[in-house]
Amino acid sequence: MIPNFGMGTFRLSGSSLTELVEQALEIGYQHIDTAQAYENEADVGKALSRSADRKIFITTKVWHEKLAYQDVLDSLRESCDRLQRDTLDLALIHWPSPNQEVPLQETLDALTEARERGLIRNFGLSNFTIKLMKQALQHVGAENILTNQIEVHPFMQNSKVTKACADLGVKVTAYLPLAKGAVVENKTLQRIAEEHNASPAQVAIAWELRKGFISIPSTTKESHLKDNFEAQKLKLSEEDMAEIKELDENDRIIDPSFAPDWD
Repeated sequence: MIPNFGMGTFRLSGSSLTELVEQALEIGYQHIDTAQAYENEADVGKALSRSADRKIFITTKVWHEKLAYQDVLDSLRESCDRLQRDTLDLALIHWPSPNQEVPLQETLDALTEARERGLIRNFGLSNFTIKLMKQALQHVGAENILTNQIEVHPFMQNSKVTKACADLGVKVTAYLPLAKGAVVENKTLQRIAEEHNASPAQVAIAWELRKGFISIPSTTKESHLKDNFEAQKLKLSEEDMAEIKELDENDRIIDPSFAPDWD
């Protein structure tokens, strides 16, 4: 089972990331999320090698240029090497193949093979629309799709997709939970935070966890690592949840040219 809280590593790299991951593990993090496209798997791997005695859930993502059958297998072997792991806990299709250049079924078959070979224990999706998610489930079954990792934060609540995930039995992993820091400036989140003796960032994370999502905030500061971790203890009221629901503006931050047609 995937831990419901972890450390994201998007836009982080180098020795500073290695140190942050080490600090996160000391704090008690048990889930680290990375990706081939982040070009930081080796930096994460250095930290993991120094904590070999700890049980840590590792997620990586296969880049959309590596979705052909053999490319999936080869790239995941390379990811294992960089992360200094014989087996990775979870591999996601980072983005659907642009214009379906590589059939989704081919990529899913490759991930199934990767699991059979012991390269990965689980696989799943990232940035998948409802239509594409249903296609994936039709091919391999919901029991084989561990999660769909999508952008979710108070200003982009992605309600259609999160509801579809719940209906289809697919866990939501919410990336960019702090909206690149925008949650800190929001008056509603500031007020709720003050009432709970917390920070707006902690409120945003607690909101995701309360909704049953997996939250993977990233940060460049050790103090924020600790604050984010402590957000797991924050209990929001129904009134808090209702107020945060009203903040949704469908404000998507991550929308590259190769993204699918969003729901």
